[in-house]
Amino acid sequence: MSNINQINPLYQEFIPSPLNYIGGKYRLLKQIFPFFPKDINTALDLFCGGASVGINIEAKNIILNDSLVELTRLYQTLQSQDLETTFNVICKIINTFKLSNSAKYGYEFYGCNSQKGLSSYNKKQFLKLREQYNKEKYIFHFFVLIVFAFNNQIRFNSKGEFNLPCGKRDFNTNMQEKLKRFIINLQSKNIEISNKDFRKIDLDVLDSKSFVYIDPPYFLATAPYNENNAWELQDELDLLEFLEMLDCKSIKFALSNVIYHKGKEHKVLKNWLKNKSQFKTHFLNFHYKNCNYQTKRNLSKEVLIVNF
Repeated sequence: MSNINQINPLYQEFIPSPLNYIGGKYRLLKQIFPFFPKDINTALDLFCGGASVGINIEAKNIILNDSLVELTRLYQTLQSQDLETTFNVICKIINTFKLSNSAKYGYEFYGCNSQKGLSSYNKKQFLKLREQYNKEKYIFHFFVLIVFAFNNQIRFNSKGEFNLPCGKRDFNTNMQEKLKRFIINLQSKNIEISNKDFRKIDLDVLDSKSFVYIDPPYFLATAPYNENNAWELQDELDLLEFLEMLDCKSIKFALSNVIYHKGKEHKVLKNWLKNKSQFKTHFLNFHYKNCNYQTKRNLSKEVLIVNF
C-alpha cells in the first residue's frame, strides 16, 4: 500500500470518486462547472451518488444527499474515521477473506493477468464476503464489496441484498489513491452528509446564494440503480415540481439529464421545458458509449438545464 499521508502530485486536478457510479459526472466536470455560480454559500448535491460533483464543488458549505442509506452511511463513516484506521480496516478485511492484493503481489502471484483480471481467483472469497455483509451490514464490508464487485458498482435486489458478481479489479494502487484523496477532501471541507428523499428536503435552509445540483436517476435509463423501478414517472413529475419550487424561491439549480436515450425522446422533460423560457439548456459533448447499459448505435444526448 502506498504512503497514505502523501498525495501523488501527478493525479488529475479533480478529485475522483472511489465509487464507479453509473452516470457519474466525473468526465463532465470540465464542461459543467463553468455553468455553475461563482459565489456559493451552500451547495446541495441532491442525488450525490458517487459524489463526483459534490466533492469537487467550490462552496462555503456542501451537502451530499442521497436516498440510498448504505451510501450515505459509508460517507459518514469515511468522514468520521481516521484515514489510517480506515485503510487498516480495509486491508484486514481483504486479508481475512483471502482476497487478492495486486498492489503488493501483482497478478501473476494469483495465476491471473491484467487483461482477464482477478475474478477467477476472488470469486469464491467474494461470495463469502457478500453473504456476510448481507447478514450483518457492516459498512466496511460494503466498501470492500464495491472494490471487488463488477465494475466497482453498487446494486441491491428487491430484498435489499447486495447482488453484484465479483469483478476483475481489487484494492489496487489506483483505487487506494482515489480513496485517499476522497477521504482527505471529505474531512477537510465543510461537508454535511444527508439521507433524504428529495421531496423531504427543507428548502428553508437554502437562499438566493445557494446552489442545488440535480443528477437524478434518468427516467429513460435502465442502469443498475433503476432496475427495481426505483424511479418512475411520478418521481420525474415530482422532481420537475421541485425545480419550480427552487426557482420560485430564487434558488439557483442545475439539472443533468438526457433528452434522447436509446432511440427514445424524453417527452416529459421536453414538454415541461416548452413553458420555461427562463431556463437555459446546454447540450454537452458527451455520450454514454462505454456504459454497460448503452450501445454505440443508440447514443444518449446529455444536457445541463439551469435557471440562471
